[in-house]
Amino acid sequence: MAETGDGGVRLCPVDPSGAPAGPVESAASAAEAIRSHPEAERWVWRSTAELYPRLLGAGVRVERCYDVEAAESLLIGHTEGQSGQPRSLAAAWARLRGLPVPADPPARAAGGQPSLFEPGPVPLPEGTDPLDALLEVYAGQLSRTDSTEHPGRMRLLLALESAGTLVAAELNRTGLPWRADVHRELLTELLGERYPGGLEPRRLAELADEVTRAFGGDVRVRPDLAADIIRAFARQGITLSSTRAWELRELDHPAVEPLLEYKKLYRLHTAHGWSWLHTWVRDGRFRAEYVPSGSVTGRWTTNGGGALQIPRVVRRAVVADPGRLLVVADADQLEPRILAAVSRDPGLMEIAAADRDLYAAVSDRAFAGDREQAKLAVLGAVYGQTSGDGLKHLADLRRRFPAAVAYVDDAARAGVEGRLVRTFLGRTCPPASSATPDEAGIPQDGPSPDDGYGSTPADRARGRFTRNFVVQGAAADWALALLAALRQALVGLDAELVFFQHDEVIVHCRAQEADAVTAAIRASSARAAAVVFGDVPVRFPFTVAAVACYSDAKG
Repeated sequence: MAETGDGGVRLCPVDPSGAPAGPVESAASAAEAIRSHPEAERWVWRSTAELYPRLLGAGVRVERCYDVEAAESLLIGHTEGQSGQPRSLAAAWARLRGLPVPADPPARAAGGQPSLFEPGPVPLPEGTDPLDALLEVYAGQLSRTDSTEHPGRMRLLLALESAGTLVAAELNRTGLPWRADVHRELLTELLGERYPGGLEPRRLAELADEVTRAFGGDVRVRPDLAADIIRAFARQGITLSSTRAWELRELDHPAVEPLLEYKKLYRLHTAHGWSWLHTWVRDGRFRAEYVPSGSVTGRWTTNGGGALQIPRVVRRAVVADPGRLLVVADADQLEPRILAAVSRDPGLMEIAAADRDLYAAVSDRAFAGDREQAKLAVLGAVYGQTSGDGLKHLADLRRRFPAAVAYVDDAARAGVEGRLVRTFLGRTCPPASSATPDEAGIPQDGPSPDDGYGSTPADRARGRFTRNFVVQGAAADWALALLAALRQALVGLDAELVFFQHDEVIVHCRAQEADAVTAAIRASSARAAAVVFGDVPVRFPFTVAAVACYSDAKG
């Protein structure tokens, strides 16, 4: 289905190769076209993010789609090892024909709100029929998919990515229940009253005065300026490399306590204060803008609003509507279980086949019951924290679970050597020049030179990145399958998915349906594992709580 630019669309059926399989039709709108074809198994279109919100506004829900632009991004990464390349229909069409590839429109800055003057779709060359271009690009993508090393897995990844775009659009429209009055009350409780003219609220002003007095009171010290703090300590003979909380806690100085309190409340004020509330909460809902696969590992991001980092204290404002509950489900120890599934390590799969604490089970096998050492070893293997004691822990883990450790070791080595690294389904790690550990959310305190992977800091950073990529990326792929399965499982219930964060989902439902929703989440987890990883015994349990307020859920 292709839009004509005047509100209408043109559409036709296609065969398994992507070729037209029937006459071309016209409709006054996409909603009309979809309503007139209830038999359609899947809709192929240019961009879910642009089209589906309008369909939802017209009361039309689509079961399945194929997002050509989302698919183009994955295929470029897989077949060409490139990231961040133009992904528009116009770019894909030009690429297919060997023509100059037009750039994508600039992304809106994080936290920016939509405007009346945002750029529309990248235009096709004059005289190019949008439906013909869509059909040609779609058929080309199917051909490229068939030529990959594991075409079945790649087809699944493309389907899941498109399913994720549908979920994201629905989440954006539904929003997370949010009590603005409760939020204002907690801000006043913690920050004090607001002063006019954009000045800091009372409590921050008081703490700033305490900090200044702790340094003698001769020079005004601004706690929100790191340079001011470092200079203030330097005047008293104390050298700091930063104002990070852990470094401040090591000091015995009267300024430390008010500084730490100021930093905590300042983050609340700037990230989730009155301005945030005015910008992001409307009609009783926090309306974030989810960006599927916004990070290079496939993890979602948001375009502002901080939906993926809601502090516990602010969760007091996330309150279910009267007569309803929030079913909060958090996956237990997801990444180690993902590692068991993708590595096919017999010992680790046996442990991950149970719902029990995975780290405790590992400690019983390899660390004489020391759970903390087992946890450090498993996370060290995944994140590359293998220096010092971590190296010994990794050696212990390798003896018990050789296939699991070899899986991430191989990924690290491939990254250092500049080879492409892929998740189980085929999501590809971009070249070192276009991805960094920061972009993927991967810790940087990783392998030391004695790991043997890379002789330079850049090489070792690359190894850390790819070591974690194969696990974190596979977890993102599994999460897409979970969302797709849960979206289907909720049909027929008076329930709506209202939040997603990497390994956590929240469903807003009638109180009497909470048990049914819980069962749907657990069944969707099992289905996602079977779809993505096949016949493996690994289980992906969830900690689930049905609560009236998000802050009452454990986690």
